[in-house]
This record gives sequence, structure tokens and C-alpha cells, in this order.
Amino acid sequence: MRSRWRKYESELQRCRPETLPIEFGDYHPLKPILVTDTKTRRGVRKGSTSSSSSSSSSAPPDPLSSLLDGTDPLSMFAASATETLAVPRSGSIGDLGKKKKEDEVVGADFEPWSAKRGEILARFTTTEKLSINLCMGSDKGKATSPGSSAVSEKVRTRLEELDDLEEGSQREMLNLSQQDYANRIEELNQSLKEAWASDQKVKALKIVIQCAKLLSDTSVIQFYPSKFVLITDIMDTFGRLVYDRIWTMCSEPQPLPDAFSCDDVNDTAKETCLNWFFKIASIRELLPRLYVEASILKCNRFLNKIGIHTTLPRLTDMVRGIGDPLVAAYARAYLCRVGMEVAPELKDTLNRNFFDLLGTFRQLSGESVQNQLVVQRVEMPEYLTLYSPAINWILQCIAYRAPEPLLTEMMERCKTMGNNALLLNSIMRAFRPEFVAARATDFIGMIKECDEAGFPKHLLFGSLGRSLASADPPEPERLTILNEAWKVVTKVRSPRDYINCAEIWVEFTCRHFTKREVNTVLADMIKHMTPDRAFEDAYLQLQSVIRKILTYFHDFSVLFSMERFLPFLDMFQKDSVRVEVCRSIMEVFIKHQVEPTRDPVILNAMLHICKTMHDSVNALTLEDEKRSLSLLIIGFIRMVSFGRDFEQQLSFCVESRATFCNLEPVLVQLIHTVNQLAMETRRMMRDNHSRKTAAFVRACAAYSFITIPSLSSIFSRLSLYLLSGQVALANQCLSQADAFLKAAVSILPEVPRSINVEGKLRSSESFLLDFINNFLSTLLVVPDHPEHGVLYLVRGLLNMVQDYTWEDNSDAKVRVYISALPLLAAMSQETYLYTIPKMDSNETLYGGDPKFLSELNKLCETLIGQVLDHLKALGREEQSARRQGSLAFALFGALLAHGDLRNNKLSQLTVNLWNLSHKHGYCDTRLSVRTLEHMKQQAQQPDMSHLSDAVQRLALQSRT
Repeated sequence: MRSRWRKYESELQRCRPETLPIEFGDYHPLKPILVTDTKTRRGVRKGSTSSSSSSSSSAPPDPLSSLLDGTDPLSMFAASATETLAVPRSGSIGDLGKKKKEDEVVGADFEPWSAKRGEILARFTTTEKLSINLCMGSDKGKATSPGSSAVSEKVRTRLEELDDLEEGSQREMLNLSQQDYANRIEELNQSLKEAWASDQKVKALKIVIQCAKLLSDTSVIQFYPSKFVLITDIMDTFGRLVYDRIWTMCSEPQPLPDAFSCDDVNDTAKETCLNWFFKIASIRELLPRLYVEASILKCNRFLNKIGIHTTLPRLTDMVRGIGDPLVAAYARAYLCRVGMEVAPELKDTLNRNFFDLLGTFRQLSGESVQNQLVVQRVEMPEYLTLYSPAINWILQCIAYRAPEPLLTEMMERCKTMGNNALLLNSIMRAFRPEFVAARATDFIGMIKECDEAGFPKHLLFGSLGRSLASADPPEPERLTILNEAWKVVTKVRSPRDYINCAEIWVEFTCRHFTKREVNTVLADMIKHMTPDRAFEDAYLQLQSVIRKILTYFHDFSVLFSMERFLPFLDMFQKDSVRVEVCRSIMEVFIKHQVEPTRDPVILNAMLHICKTMHDSVNALTLEDEKRSLSLLIIGFIRMVSFGRDFEQQLSFCVESRATFCNLEPVLVQLIHTVNQLAMETRRMMRDNHSRKTAAFVRACAAYSFITIPSLSSIFSRLSLYLLSGQVALANQCLSQADAFLKAAVSILPEVPRSINVEGKLRSSESFLLDFINNFLSTLLVVPDHPEHGVLYLVRGLLNMVQDYTWEDNSDAKVRVYISALPLLAAMSQETYLYTIPKMDSNETLYGGDPKFLSELNKLCETLIGQVLDHLKALGREEQSARRQGSLAFALFGALLAHGDLRNNKLSQLTVNLWNLSHKHGYCDTRLSVRTLEHMKQQAQQPDMSHLSDAVQRLALQSRT
């Protein structure tokens, strides 16, 4: 095969499209289309355009402006929504505003009870054994004895339940653990639902009454708040079942509206509802009667308009009959819960509950409570914390959307009670942080006057700190507030109590002060948490401290200049926790470090953090975890820059290679960084290396050559060998480039036939073909080695392709041969299509030497022969016609583009390949037509007139 002579510049000029000047006038493709809205054609798609865009009729329509008279659908939707909100469908605007105000009395900003439930259960626990009183009838009726009548069993069970309700028979379960107790309560809840579903309303009521009675038991007083949570869940279930049943009775024959009145309720539903209240009124004991009636309080809506308004105050007065102050406090909390759900506008009832609760505080020092604490061995501070959930909830209901003067009133009431610490703590947690922050100094004064024995002051400062973390106190008072708070915090002896409070005040310190104050706080934490390795029990709080510091300090030069920051990190000695902390630091660094850095303080600290993450990798580490850690370390490496100190940058990469040797993606990034460093050196020297820079880029090549073999991924090695070879060529490092390319060729036999891609096995042929094509394009500019003969790299690559074990029925090897033909044709030109500046390619070394051209032609003939032999073999297989046609057309295209078709044998071969590709009808017709058109255009060129005969022959063959 002889390659045709190419003039690349003239061909490039012919391929460029003809350019014509365009006169836009008033039209511009980016100018918006203005549409005039007329009354007669409103809503019509073809609106009349304004004069300013009259010439835009020929322009393509704007997809958002072409609909709805020039208004895009999103804007129309927003406008219609606005109109809907602005104009009510019925009633006056005043009525709508009034209704909206009523609907939003309790909005999304009110924290519901469900959000507090989990915290209470987790906080108030016990190891004491618990007991529970059960109804004997609750376990009956679950299974019938064989052979008994279903009807008689149901009647007998019903009678037994009624007898049990009359006699109040009970069975007590003793020695229950906390989890057993919770499980049994859940079983009762389930039994309630099952009894209700099976129409056993008496049994359901009995279960609820017995559960309510449990709330009078304070034998394990530390567990009482959690018991309250568990049992009131059953109360809520019962109230919901009763309400839904009566609602269903009202929905016949037509459903009730949401805003119904008692006049809309039928007599049957009213009678049923009234019957429930009569049943509950007959309960003899105060506590179950109170709780059960409160649970169905919402049902008063079915009876009269003011039922709820009169019942809530009555129930509030009933609570005064409960002797135990703790039981009474939680009963009031339940009333406030129900009240906020059914009548949140009744603030007077909330206030009465709260003031009644304040009146019970004198009981805490009474003989009854004191004897109870002695018997159960509970200290007063621990006992007072049991009130916190109830008081906090009641105050939250009162303080919801309350005006600021109410806080002042509450503070005054607290002072009149001798600055009761429990009350003061709840006030600070209930009211809006902005109100509390504005009075922070006043609260500190009140905290100082509180009795330390009753309620620890560090808990009060913790509550104050939570408010100050969300709202800012007056600026002149901030330092004083911090000093006063920290005087108390630092004196806390218990490490657990200390870190719980200190962790809260860290955010206030970070938010308003500099690294000096934060460093002082960290030093104090290290001092308190290091003895006896107390930090091992406080990893969650310590992690929270780190997160808060990272939230406010994004300048890592400032962060790492804190003397106590890294020693603080050393307290995280549990591997999983330490890695998690390092990961959080790296994420913040990558997100907020905008400019590359060379600060030694940052580099040393970040290297230490990255090494900690790297050293956590072992044989059991999941691939996703490795990938995640690698991305974080890579983000750090990319942010390191020593400017023009390239040697220091290379030294950093050498150190990083030794540090992160177990994470392959990091090593790949380091190789890319070094290659980029070599190219940056070339750019700076403008392709004219000095002796020093030439030695430096050779050192970069050596770094890559040493690092690449340590990679396990064969395709990573192949691509990096090729890329590093290209970088070496660009920097005139011929021997290094030769070594890279030879190494790439030598590992081709190691490529597996299948690879894992996203968890699935796929053939590696497509990846290998892409690499070989890229490799072939590089070989055009690689000069032959003087000691290895002509085209030694090309021959070496083709030999490896010949010896590689391809898949069965694969055409990949032949396609490589076809891809090599354009390379050989390009090598035979006097001037190459592309070259590397300051480096001689084979065009300069051989200068069109006939022996060199002869070697190229022989190699081309050999490759064409291999392809033709393969086509003949495919011709003997009936199922390979499509593959044969595809390969024949590919070879035809290569010969047409690069062969000298003035040669009769070559011209005849192209005709035969054309016929073979069309023989079985598998060739793309549109591609064939475009190919013929291209040949006709080429034939019009003076030096390509010989294509005219070939075009005629191919066209004739196509018609036949």
C-alpha cells in the first residue's frame, strides 16, 4: 500500500465553512420577544408583537414566552396563586383574616409533644424493679377452647368483663425491668386497639382506667416522667378512637364539614357521646376520671359550643385534689397538652395551671415528700429535675407567641419565690431566645442568688447558654456574661456535668470572640477531661465542640494557630471517633479554603489529620469508605501550592506518596500533580529548558515512573504511563518518554478480559481499544530510538496486539490493525499533522528516506493482509455477515482517506471492499450516500481527479 500525499493546510482550509456577515438590524437572537396583550385576543397563542420586536417573527420561539401571551407557565402559576390568596372565594376579606388567625393559633413553630417524647424516655431511666397492676379480664378472650360454641364464649367473656369492672379485680406483676415495663404498656396499648376493633368497648374502657391508675404510683420516682409518656400514649389512643367513632356516626348520610358545629351532629351521635361522658363520670377514683375525661375532651364539640371552654377550667380545679405534687404537675401538663390541641386560645386555663403548680412548691419541703425521698434514697436536686418536663411543657404553652412583657412578669414571680431554680430554668428554656438574651445580665444575677443545693447552677447556666447560642445579647455585656458563666462552669467537679455545660457555652464563645478566648476554653476543657481519661465517656460532647468551632472558624491559619486545638484533638483516642472528627475537619477545609495555601502551620496540621484518616484503612475497610477518604485527601492535595517553588512542591508530593501509600486514588492524584508541575515548568520556561529545569522535569518523570507500578488497577497504570510519556515528550525528555511508552506496551498482556464496573462485570475490549487508539496517535510524534530500529514501538505494540488473548468471535484485533493504517500513512508524509515544539520527530530524522517509506508500505501491506484474511474467515461463517460488512466498510474508509487510489490494485481493493460491505445489506444507507457525496467533492480537486472513476464504479455497484 502506498499512502497518498497530503497537504494538511489546504485540506483544513477546504473543510472550514464559508463565513458570511449577518446584519441583525433590530433583531438579535438573545433579545427577548415582547408580546402585546390585547383584550380581544387575550389567551390566544399568536399575540400581536410590539414594534420593537417586529422583525422577530422569523426567530425561533422562546419556549417560555411562546405560551400564554408571552408569560411563562411558572409566572402564570405564581400570579394565579397570588390572586387566589388576595381575593377570598367567599366572605369578606376581614372574615378571611379572622379565620386565618384562628387556624394559625398553633403553627409549625410550636414544638409538639412528640418531639420531646424520645428525649424524656432516654433521660429518665432506672435500674430499679417496677410493678404493674393489670385487669384480669385483659388477657381473656384471646383463644377459645376446642369444641366450645363461639356465641356462648362471647357471651361468657362479656359477662366476665362486666363482673371484673364491677369488682375491680386486678393482678399485679412484680420485678419488671424498665424495658419489660415499656413492653407491657405497649401490649396494653395493642390490647386496647384490638378490644375496640372487636366491639368490646367495656374492655377498652377498663384498660384505660387501669392504665390511668398507674400514674398514681410513685414507688420508683426516677422513672415517673417516662411512665407518664408511656401511659399518656394509651390515653391519646383511646381519645382518638372515641372521637373517630362519633365522627363516623355523624357522617351518615353525608360527612360532616371540618368546621362543623354541634347543630350539625345528629341525635344518635350526641347520645353516644353523652353516654361516654356519663361512663367516665361514674369512675370513683379522681386520677383516672381526670385523665380519661381529658383524653376525650375534644368530643365536647359534638355536644355544645362552649363545652370545652367550661370543661377545661373544671378539670384544672380537679387537679387541686391530687396530693402528690409530682403527680399533680404531670396531670397539669397533660391538661395543657390537650388544651393546646383542642382550644389553644384559652390562655387563662394555661395560666391557672401554671399558678396552681407554683402553689404546690411549698409541698416539696413538707414531711410527706421528704419521707418519700428518704425511703427511695433520692436527693433533692435529682427529685427537682423530675419536674422539668412538666414545667417546661406548661411554660412552652404559655410562652408560645407571648409578648415580651410576659417574660418580665414571670421573672418577677420567680423573684418573689426566692429565685426558685427549677422555675427559673424552665422560664429560660420556654421563652424566645431573643427575649432571654436581652435580659441575660438580669438572669445571671438571679442565678447567683439561687440555692445551690436545690438545683445546680451549672444547669441554669446551660439553659441560659442555649438561648445565647441562638440570639445575641447586647454587645457591651458579652464579655461579662462569658466570664460570669465560665466562673461557674469551671468549678463543676463532675466531668459529665462539666462537659455538658461547657459544650453549650463554646458556641457563644466562638460566635462573639476571637481565637484567644476559644483557646482558653479549649485549655480548660483539656484540664477537666484528661484526668482519669474522662474524655472517653464524652466523645459526643467533644465532637459537638469541634463542629461548633468549625462553624465559626473557616480561616484554618487562625484555627491551627490555637495552641490547644491539636491537643484537644488528641483526646479522641477511639479510632472510629477520631476518623470521624478528622473527616469533619477536612470537609470544612475543602468547602471554605478557596485559595491554595503554603502555610506551614496549615500543611503540618492537615497532613497530620489526613494521615490519621489514611492510617485507619485496613483490609476490612469497605471500598466506599476508602473512596470517601481518598476524595477528602485529594481535596487537600489540590489546595497545596508553593507558587514558583517547584522543588518544594515536588518534595511535598514525595512526602505525600510515602504518607498515603495505601490509598490508590491519592497516588493517582499525586502523579497527575507531578505531571502538571512538569508542564507548568515548561510553560514558565517557554519550551526552552535550562540545565536546572531540564533536570527538574526529569526528576518529575522519575517520580511518576517509580510510583505508577505500585497501582493495582491495570487501566490506571496504562493511562498514566501514556500520559506521563506525553508529558515527558513535551519537555524533550526522550529517554524518559521512551521508557514510559515501552512500559505501557509491556503490560498490555496483563489486561484482563473482563473488568468490574460499578459492581458489574463488563468486557474490557472497549477500554483497551480506546487506550490503543490514544497510544497510536501519540506514536506519530515519537522519534525512533537509534539502537532499536525503524518503527520499533509501533511494531512492539502490534506484536503485543497479535499475541493478546482476545475474546472469542472478537474483531478487536483487526480493528486495531485498521486504526494503525492512518498512523502509518501520516508517518509517510513529508510534514506531519502535528509535532512537539523543540523536538524532532521521524519526519526530521528520516526526511522522506525511501527505505523508511518502504518499511511503512510493507507494514501497511501486512496489516491489510491480516484484515483481508479475517474477512475471508468471516465469509465462511453464515452468522458473521454483519461483522464482515462492518469491518469491510471500516477498511474501505481507511483506504479512501489515506491510500493512494491512483494505484490500480489499491483502487480495485476499495471497490471490492465497498461491494463486500453492501453485499448483505447491513451497511448504513445514509452513511453510504454521504461517503459518495464526499468522494464527488474530493474528485473536483485537481490532485484528486482520479477519484472520478472510482465514484462511478461505486455508484454503479450500489445501483446493481
